[in-house]
Amino acid sequence: MKISALIPARHDSMRFPGKLMQKLGDKTVIQQTYESVLNSKLFDQVSVVTDSELIFNDLKENNLNVLYSKTNHECGTDRIAEFSHKFDSDIIFNVQGDEPFIDKKGLKALINIFKDDTKKKIQVASLMTPIIDDKEIFSSNVVKVIVDNNNFAIYFSRHSIPFNQEKDYSYNYLKHIGVYAFRKNPLKKIGNYGLTKLESIEKIEAIRFIEMGYRIKMVMTDKTSIGIDTLDDLKEANKLIKGKLYDYNGDL
Repeated sequence: MKISALIPARHDSMRFPGKLMQKLGDKTVIQQTYESVLNSKLFDQVSVVTDSELIFNDLKENNLNVLYSKTNHECGTDRIAEFSHKFDSDIIFNVQGDEPFIDKKGLKALINIFKDDTKKKIQVASLMTPIIDDKEIFSSNVVKVIVDNNNFAIYFSRHSIPFNQEKDYSYNYLKHIGVYAFRKNPLKKIGNYGLTKLESIEKIEAIRFIEMGYRIKMVMTDKTSIGIDTLDDLKEANKLIKGKLYDYNGDL
């Protein structure tokens, strides 16, 4: 089974413009994400896909694999779908460019989902982790997911789902981590489908997959991920880097 990882990288983020080119330690956020994925040694190929000349030129100058898209895509999945035909891969990962602390354990768990799926019933898979900080439950910067009894996603939202009528917060809220794994043909179909209604409302690309009828297998990881969505996230991430609490094999 051949597996590739593509990292969509947009410069003009809505919540934190230019975040991927911000310094995280002695490198940019996108460089740190690339190296974290590469150093996992789980993938046959790793490449960044971007529509930003600034990001493209920076990565080229640092001899990192990068592809340039001239198309204005709706989301990262669309961006990697454009180039999926260039990769001789059975499984293609979408690792968000603002996830520099993605862990090897979680990536490997996603790979094993497909290796164990001998009948090829699973087309799309993603990661989730329990929410530890209650503030994240009510933060629109944190995407929550609810799942069925077999850990297939029911819905994603920036709202606190499920709504807790009894205000009993012993329920374990789940945070979606920005990593997807696709079989190649479904990725092409999703990329060609276009923006869907609920996706456009929530601004969450995974909702499109559900609207199209795909079941997303969610895989639990106990690793707390720090996605760079705000300036405060970047500050926290730099504390991790400076404190040398993180190594790029994915262990804290």
